[in-house]
Amino acid sequence: MGVVTGGVSCIKYLMFAFNFLFWLAGTGVLAVALWLRFDKKTEGLFQVEGSPTAFFTGVYILIVAGALMMVVGFLGCCGAIRESPCMLGLFFIFLLVLFAAEVAAGIWGLSNKDTIVNELKDFYRQTYKNYQDTKQEALKEALRAIQYSLQCCGTTGTAFDVAQDTCPKKEGLQVLVTTSCPAAIDDLFNSKLHIIGGVGIGIGVIMIFGMIFSMLLCCAIKRTREVV
Repeated sequence: MGVVTGGVSCIKYLMFAFNFLFWLAGTGVLAVALWLRFDKKTEGLFQVEGSPTAFFTGVYILIVAGALMMVVGFLGCCGAIRESPCMLGLFFIFLLVLFAAEVAAGIWGLSNKDTIVNELKDFYRQTYKNYQDTKQEALKEALRAIQYSLQCCGTTGTAFDVAQDTCPKKEGLQVLVTTSCPAAIDDLFNSKLHIIGGVGIGIGVIMIFGMIFSMLLCCAIKRTREVV
């Protein structure tokens, strides 16, 4: 430890700070994914027959991504502080895998956006119809999870939708007219797509800088040890 000096030492501590934040982000992603999987309000989505595979896949991908981000952050922090070329090399490899996975997920998501949207809307309509017919508690919780998340109500968004007990509470004229859930799903994917894309690009740029800094630090440590 302590063999690097000057500008390389600055990179070392920047690497530690970056990876600590990366580890915290991974912890947050994993916590959100586990919450989506086991929370009372969303577990109904996993119990309803015909639930969208896109939702399941997304939740489990988040769980794996969060755990992998925590491992990468840990390796980066330890590799920087202990000045370990081995840990920094593993950090680089894991970060490269994460970067490739993000690019692949982005391409898959863009190419299958319409399929995902239609699948979610069909699932909502079928769940809504099944709840009208059976009044099952699991279906009710699934509808409540979707409608409270998107702040929508029913298939038409009017007071004529019969499953009002699953809708977010409204006051005044909002009781008569609100956003229908199929329209809310469309809006979520169409109007927020640029935000999701921007966040993805930002994360990708951070990963690239992380890989560059890890290689710079790793090479500097090796050169310093050879001189010593």
